[in-house]
Amino acid sequence: MDFSYIEEQQLLADTVNRLIEKEYDFEKRKAHLAAPEGFSRATWDTFAEMGLLGLTVPADFGGFGATPVDTMIVMEAIGRGLVVEPYFSTAILGANLIGLGAPDPVRLSLLPQLVEGKLLVAVGYTERDSRYELANVALAAKKDGAGHLLNGVKSVVLHGGTADRIIVSARTAGGPRDRNGITLFMVERKAPGVSVRDYRTIDGLRAAEVTLKAVKAGADAMIGGLDKGLELLERVADIGIAALCAEAVGAMQALNAATLEYLKTRQQFGVPIGKFQALQHRMVEMIIHAEQAKSMAFLAADKCRSENAAERRHACSAAKALIGQAGRYVGQQAIQLHGGMGMTDELNVGHYFKRLTMIDTTLGDADFHVARVGDAMLAA
Repeated sequence: MDFSYIEEQQLLADTVNRLIEKEYDFEKRKAHLAAPEGFSRATWDTFAEMGLLGLTVPADFGGFGATPVDTMIVMEAIGRGLVVEPYFSTAILGANLIGLGAPDPVRLSLLPQLVEGKLLVAVGYTERDSRYELANVALAAKKDGAGHLLNGVKSVVLHGGTADRIIVSARTAGGPRDRNGITLFMVERKAPGVSVRDYRTIDGLRAAEVTLKAVKAGADAMIGGLDKGLELLERVADIGIAALCAEAVGAMQALNAATLEYLKTRQQFGVPIGKFQALQHRMVEMIIHAEQAKSMAFLAADKCRSENAAERRHACSAAKALIGQAGRYVGQQAIQLHGGMGMTDELNVGHYFKRLTMIDTTLGDADFHVARVGDAMLAA
């Protein structure tokens, strides 16, 4: 398979990489994390000016309608830079849910705002007992005139504390684990009945516990149609998995580069430790894992928008499983090869490993996706 970029994609890669290298070093990242919102609004505005927020938004709504490979290029750069802005929650999950499922008036109203950086979106798809099962939904939506009343709790809502709108999955029919009867609703974070408890995740980013008590959701708040939310949510989750795989590849590439440089400069017994064959073998294994991960990230990007749900799910799960395993190996080896320094907050190595760990647990960890691939093969 030819993994080379066309001219426009190479230009995009060069532009985004220059931005990350110039404007997003490790010290600036610390400053962004220390900000009240946990990220930099100035950097977010820069992303908007460069058109990065509208990458997946159709051109009819002010975006670029770019390909998943274009998204992969941007997410790789985000992974290399350990970017903390809510790009995944807003520009990947939020933009695709609104773009694929919202009524035209809502899309015409919200998507241009999202592209301009004026609208932040979070998605609540997990609950305390749901683990990684998107169909395990207990948050209730009861009919109330032309709309619904929402009652329940969503957990680990990425960047939910700063989002302007939150899209939640709710149960409109059936039992807690039924695939039928799930509907998506979009509510305002500051709407009556919505309470948000914001906190940091292990990688330093933000998530929130979102509680809804008798929250009114009108007919225009529905995304994807009544009782038809799961299919759309699973479709966008696969798009999100492909994006996370690309981010993980970028993080692994940065870890490999940092570790290789350390092996060249750290001296032991009068020679660089990179001269020791055992450490060379470890470095080679790290590079092999990263290259395999990139190949699988390309596969996920190629298939994540397939209309064939089984094909799409198989490719994305296979990629997520391998990349979860690769990220753990590369992260652990990078920390060990850096010695005691690798355990300190002052060095970025540990922060990359924390981000890789969080990526692994977002939208299903490696074990979950291995089981999903296995179940699909047995059912075939």
